[in-house]
Amino acid sequence: MPAPASALAFAMLAALACSCQTTSSAPTGAPSASSQEAATADERAAQVAAEAWLAVVDSGAYAQSWGDAASFFKGTVDQGRWEAQLNGARTPLGKVLSRTLKAVRYATTLPGAPDGQYVVLQYATAFTNKQGAAETVTPMKDPDGQWRVSGYYIK
Repeated sequence: MPAPASALAFAMLAALACSCQTTSSAPTGAPSASSQEAATADERAAQVAAEAWLAVVDSGAYAQSWGDAASFFKGTVDQGRWEAQLNGARTPLGKVLSRTLKAVRYATTLPGAPDGQYVVLQYATAFTNKQGAAETVTPMKDPDGQWRVSGYYIK
């Protein structure tokens, strides 16, 4: 039985309601070439981390996806709750047929989250049982300097 629409639009963003509410870290003037290069490098690193994490989620290894998440995420959402909610939302959708990156946005502030370095990635995703899904994955730079997912939203 398919999950109700409200379950499909669950937000396990560890209090990050960020699908469209990011604040750019770019200064008001023209950014320097070195700051643009740094942001681009961070965006690439965050995307690599997000897509590796999505592969774990796509495989159904929900416990591992929690373990691989950012420390902020793990401190906000306990593992059992994460597994149950992700299972309830993702399983009815079926397998991923395609996933296309649609937007990338670097941010240093997000609603409900501590200041830090974030990259908000938005994907158009087709599942077996839902062709027109939108996924938002938000990696953050953890204190150890590694990019890890701090938020995931699917609708």
